Amino acid sequence: MQTKKLGVNSIKIGLEAHCQLTTLKTKLFCSCSTNYRGKEPNTLVCPVCLGIPGSLPVLNLRAVESAIMVALALNCKISRRTFFFRKNYYYPDMSKNFQISQYDRAGGIPLSTAGNVYIRVDHKRKKINIRRVHIEEDPARLVYAGTIDTSPYTLIDYNRSGIALLEIVTEPDLSSPREARIFLQKLRSILEHLGVSDGGLEGAMRCDANISIVGGPRVEVKNISSFKEVERALNFEIVRQKDLVSKGVSVERETRHWDETRRVTISLRTKEEEHDYRYFPELDLIPINITKSWLTQLQLKMPELPDARRIRLIKQYGLPSYDAEVLTSDKSLADFFESCVKLGKPPKTVSNWLMTDVLRCLHDLNLELTEAKFTPEQLVEMISLIEDGVISGKIAKAILLDMIKTGKSPRLIVKERGLVKISSREELESFIKQVCEENPKAAEDALKDEKAIHFLIGKLMQKTRGRADPELADKLIKTHLALMKSRI
Repeated sequence: MQTKKLGVNSIKIGLEAHCQLTTLKTKLFCSCSTNYRGKEPNTLVCPVCLGIPGSLPVLNLRAVESAIMVALALNCKISRRTFFFRKNYYYPDMSKNFQISQYDRAGGIPLSTAGNVYIRVDHKRKKINIRRVHIEEDPARLVYAGTIDTSPYTLIDYNRSGIALLEIVTEPDLSSPREARIFLQKLRSILEHLGVSDGGLEGAMRCDANISIVGGPRVEVKNISSFKEVERALNFEIVRQKDLVSKGVSVERETRHWDETRRVTISLRTKEEEHDYRYFPELDLIPINITKSWLTQLQLKMPELPDARRIRLIKQYGLPSYDAEVLTSDKSLADFFESCVKLGKPPKTVSNWLMTDVLRCLHDLNLELTEAKFTPEQLVEMISLIEDGVISGKIAKAILLDMIKTGKSPRLIVKERGLVKISSREELESFIKQVCEENPKAAEDALKDEKAIHFLIGKLMQKTRGRADPELADKLIKTHLALMKSRI
């Protein structure tokens, strides 16, 4: 769906990012394993995460420390005393009919408040204010037969129930779907640099998006699973809400579901008010006192974060600001880059390959870089083959996809597919003669117009399967045409 342009003040978007602390080995309030992906449903559960009456939660200390480090990275004000609330709602993904969370009203004190993150949009920095960061338990996973509105039943997997989750809530400072995507990419990079979450895992980072247009009511779109889908869902909502307004129909304050298959939002229910959840303190958990010494210890553990790393890449490797911005948007990408440079390759050469062809191949294969089978050593080997004249840049692009899919070395792929670059004058002259004889009209045109040579070069590359040395081929074709002209 295409959206018409709206003024910068016409759209207000606020995000609630739900980020699992995936590096923890146990759940937030019990000792059940967090390694639930791919496991049989409802096998990693216990009385605590199932909410069996009489069971008591025990807080995971490492989850609190990870959450504090995230809050510090987001420039938040850390609460010196915080505690948990019960958020009551009746839905199958919470078997005990309440979620242990934190609250910022009625005397509640979340882990942290009043933070900010800067994103870069069209070469300009924009400040996105963070309302709060708090800790809560993840609900169970609901599985539908088909779409949420047509499924005849719902299956429930409680393996995910109780996983430590951070809710990171922004102010409504975002003014476009693209800004929302850029913010979430920046957030993921921060979490991965901290080493507390792997955003590439299924369900590790989900998002609820709140959007209003031209002072209209706020609509919430729930449980969006990726950056691209957030952008698509918000674009759809802008069109849907504008269409209603243009027809004189009021936009309702409601909660909607994003259907990724049909790429539409579906009404779920009218938006709940705060009092609908009947928040009250969780008496089974004692308050958390965050002392100054504890906070200092965690501050000393803080690693290099994306903004600092971007500045370092510019200074240390002489990269353009844009390259450094792209590389640090994904920790694995920046790590891969630095590994290649340490193996002796020019920083800008490595950056160019990663930012263009590698990212394109990963997109085509729908893979995360961490899922790809090739290594920094193999990318460096491929660059060396180009530098040594064994293969051309065009051949390298052809074998890169193979490397990423199979993990085979570039030398092996070149050998198996017979892709060594042709640099022999005699061999190329033979191919050029064939091309000109097979395309006499094109050769005749090239005698009159030098631009027509490109057609012959293309035919030569096609005949040699891209193995012709481009510079030598261009030179020899011009020599061959000059010889033809002298004979006329």
